[in-house]
Amino acid sequence: MTEGYRNPTEWTIGNDGAEARAPAHTRSVELLADLLREADVRLDGDRPWDMRLHRAEAAYRILLHGSLGLGESYMDGDWDAPQVDEMIHRIVRARLDRRVRSPKFIGHVLRTHLMNLQSPRRAKMVGEVHYDLGNDFFEAMLDPRMAYTCGYWANAQDLAAAQEAKLDLVCRKLGLQPGMRLLDIGCGWGSLMKFAAERYGAQCVGLTISAAQAGYGREHCAGLPVEFRLTDFRAIDEPFDRVASLGMFEHVGRHNQRTYFEVARRCLRPGGLLLLHTIGNNYRSAHTDPWIDRYIFPNGDLPSLQQIARAVEQLFVIEDVHNFGADYDRTLMAWHARFEAAWPRFAERYGERFHRMWSYYLRCCAGAFRARDMQLWQIVLSPEGVPGGYRRPA
Repeated sequence: MTEGYRNPTEWTIGNDGAEARAPAHTRSVELLADLLREADVRLDGDRPWDMRLHRAEAAYRILLHGSLGLGESYMDGDWDAPQVDEMIHRIVRARLDRRVRSPKFIGHVLRTHLMNLQSPRRAKMVGEVHYDLGNDFFEAMLDPRMAYTCGYWANAQDLAAAQEAKLDLVCRKLGLQPGMRLLDIGCGWGSLMKFAAERYGAQCVGLTISAAQAGYGREHCAGLPVEFRLTDFRAIDEPFDRVASLGMFEHVGRHNQRTYFEVARRCLRPGGLLLLHTIGNNYRSAHTDPWIDRYIFPNGDLPSLQQIARAVEQLFVIEDVHNFGADYDRTLMAWHARFEAAWPRFAERYGERFHRMWSYYLRCCAGAFRARDMQLWQIVLSPEGVPGGYRRPA
């Protein structure tokens, strides 16, 4: 398995007490191969989820830096796999990601716990790094409504139908009626607001930290009772009948979760409802993947159900929890297919390293959802409890 990996530099290793000379990185390749074998992934195997290692040095990098080294070495072209998503699915399912932790991961955990990485001053970073990449880029990857959250595939056969089903599900769960005032915290390009205004007659206000999103949304929602505000969520203080938040809570951070729900509570009129649509972790001590934090979503922090429950105490009654996280696998793979089909239009603008980075991001996340390591929750909350009980619409 290690044949052909050679480097002029050598190191000394022990073999039953005797010293032996071995090519540098050979031992790392052997250790990586042994580790991957536990997830039924082979080095230089011929199955689509097997890793083709192009540089032996990458094995040491992966073992030393864990997920950060795995992602960065892929970006640098040090390894490939036709089905990266399935490779990651197997690695996560075998819990190998928890056995290889970088020293940098400890620093990442400490920063998350000790610093407010999502303060008002820092909150705009993810908008500038991620959401402002280019509206035409996201138009090419997403569905026609520009929904950048998990679709609902229960009865859908394509991405557009899955996203429309998700938006309709949100509106029905909220019991939207004509004339109701809807606040969308983290509105993106306005997919929910446009749908709610057109189909349900709602009057909508959306908050975003991305200037590109706000500009796009204003243009495409012209003539509708829809308003985009380029502002942090903490600044809003006015009455609404309903509040929704789709795919934004992941950027709030554990230090600000209580504040988030306090803002939502003060904005809700009596009898109102809040729908929270968020990716979540299975356990409270989990932390955002270091590679995702560095290259895709800076300062992200996926919540656990326990963290959400504690943050809403004495503010809301949890009426309904709906998990359809498995649908994110299919959504991400649909985005990846559209991204690859459109890539020739963007190759000169972004370059090949970005191409590998973005492809890895979409497929890596798909694999993690396939392994059920991450979830997607829609949680309906009411300030005082719905009289007679809340019923999820069929």
